[in-house]
Amino acid sequence: MAAADYDALPRVPANHQPLTPLLFMERSAQVYPDNVAVVHGALRRSYRQLRDRCVQLAHALHKAGIGRGDTVAALLPNIPQMLECHYGVPMTGGVLNTLNTRLDAGTIAYCLDHGEAKAVIVDRELVPLLRVALTQCKAKPLLIEVDDPEASEAARANRLDGATDYEAFIAGGDAGWSWIMPGDEWDAITLNYTSGTTGRPKGVVYHHRGAQLLAIGNVLSAGMGKHPVYLWTLPMFHCNGWCFPWTVTAQAGVHVCLRAVRGPDMWRLMAAEGVTHMCGAPIVMSTLLATPEDEKKKLPHQVQFVVAGAPPPEAVLAAMKEAGFAVCHVYGLTEVYGPSVVNEWHAEWNAKPAQEQAGLMARQGVRYLALEGLDVMDPDSITAVPADGATMGEVMMRGNVVMKGYLKDAEATRKAFAGGWFHTGDLAVKYPDGYIQLKDRSKDIIISGGENISSIEVEDALYKHPAVAVAAVVAKPDEKWGEVPCAFVELRPGMTATAEELIAHCRQHLASFKLPKQVLFEELPKTSTGKIQKHVLRGKAKG
Repeated sequence: MAAADYDALPRVPANHQPLTPLLFMERSAQVYPDNVAVVHGALRRSYRQLRDRCVQLAHALHKAGIGRGDTVAALLPNIPQMLECHYGVPMTGGVLNTLNTRLDAGTIAYCLDHGEAKAVIVDRELVPLLRVALTQCKAKPLLIEVDDPEASEAARANRLDGATDYEAFIAGGDAGWSWIMPGDEWDAITLNYTSGTTGRPKGVVYHHRGAQLLAIGNVLSAGMGKHPVYLWTLPMFHCNGWCFPWTVTAQAGVHVCLRAVRGPDMWRLMAAEGVTHMCGAPIVMSTLLATPEDEKKKLPHQVQFVVAGAPPPEAVLAAMKEAGFAVCHVYGLTEVYGPSVVNEWHAEWNAKPAQEQAGLMARQGVRYLALEGLDVMDPDSITAVPADGATMGEVMMRGNVVMKGYLKDAEATRKAFAGGWFHTGDLAVKYPDGYIQLKDRSKDIIISGGENISSIEVEDALYKHPAVAVAAVVAKPDEKWGEVPCAFVELRPGMTATAEELIAHCRQHLASFKLPKQVLFEELPKTSTGKIQKHVLRGKAKG
């Protein structure tokens, strides 16, 4: 048969609709209307109620002039209104820009101007921050203010001049409104700004297709069956919560909201609500493990913890398993909707010694089903490095869960996609079984006397010491070697260790040239998602 006969079959509305995660809400509200969708303090809200509030928000925004391609910013903690924004804003054809709540006012002002925000939805606790940002930007957005009963009295006392109350605003919307499907699955759904640790942040644009595919990828990789109970320990502003606002809804699960990540609160909610899944950076795992024993609660079942943000130390992974958590290790970046690589666990690995299991789990893994290409390559020739577990190259990806590009930055987009692959900037090795393991960010490799030292490898050695709670290693200028490793360490409460003790401990695990030449004890600077701000530490080391 000629190919033309197949090609002649038309693409019509009956057989082709744009992929979008927005339909997950409609399906869950139709099939499970009375199931609990949201838990927040004393609040319990059903899927019928959640769906209606999302459409009301969409209609109210539509009446306020928000349409296709318009940006609506959200400066909110993990509260129900933030979840509603993930549906209500794109239901107008608009683009949701979730802002990092720990950014400085100047950077928020930049994001509002660069993204041309036409509206900002803000929690009262963050009103002082937004108030300053608005004095520094040209944007004059519609202001919508959220009064969350779970916030402190002091936070709720804040007011923003000219702002409309969120509840009053959505009350003007019609839950029966026919919300706007994307005209094309390539339409933008969200805008996420990178951390901007070296200069201005870049605006990463997601499309409806990628958001839907990554959300489904999460279902598969996190082992998420029907009706999961998901604890919001991962900020929804970070890569749109790795797309879990859509993932959990797709499975008609319960969104357990949490304004602030604290050990006792996490244990209480896990026990009280029957939490099955949660996500976060390794620092969240450390917070859980460091909770005083009398504040931990007996869990009704094993909790699946999806971890990313930085390679988890082997010692922490082993401790989580011992504490009764099933850890799923994923890896990704803002540019790929969050996690797009997963450490697929093989049943036969369970028979291996605990230390070997932890080593296997420390690897980043293989591509999500939603990602079409993953490899470790020579960045100059764009050819794969040998799968020998030793040769380093740059992690590169390609597929439908790679961003549209950087907003208003064609040159940065071109560089990121050079050679037909997305260049992550992360350095890794590839093993014979195809699994990859990060060794460092290209900017974090320490070059000492011509030898490359992985800061991650040195950190892993430090984490094996029982007194070490958090560790970070950066390059320190050295007249003889060019650079040497410098370690910054936070100790566990009630425990002690000297610099000499930690260096001696590392000597058991590392070659001598990899040993930290200096160890400094202090609280490490972190982003709101738990990533250690190495650029700050590099500045200190140089000083």
